[in-house]
Amino acid sequence: MRISSLGIASAIMLLAGASPAFAKDINVQMKNQGADGVMVFEPSFVKAAVGDVIHFLPTDPSHNAETMPDMLPAGAAPMKGMMNKEAVLKVTKPGLYGIKCLPHYAMGMVALIQVGSATPADLTKAKAVKLPPFAAKRMTANLAKVK
Repeated sequence: MRISSLGIASAIMLLAGASPAFAKDINVQMKNQGADGVMVFEPSFVKAAVGDVIHFLPTDPSHNAETMPDMLPAGAAPMKGMMNKEAVLKVTKPGLYGIKCLPHYAMGMVALIQVGSATPADLTKAKAVKLPPFAAKRMTANLAKVK
């Protein structure tokens, strides 16, 4: 059986066009002091795509990162990082992922991950979550960035 070079070239072009997009690795620092004040994630708002991997890096000691159960897309697996250790969140569902540092939650240490396009229902659900006052202030600023 003889295969023409034109046939091989066509097959390669078809396969190249059908290849999936590659997931991104996104780093978020956990800091005692940052551009938005004390006890912050930087950046505190991240736009990601399904399949991306978010790395929460303990830039300063005494932090963790974990998902908020009331601000997590349906069917998405929760994540709870250990103190002073990198936490990794692979986003598998579109929607809004609320993140907190448990020891500094009351001090406003929260972040928001938007995966894909958020629906009006996602935004309404996230805005309804009860947070401590400083966390609510920072989360409100992050929710204003959702598009």
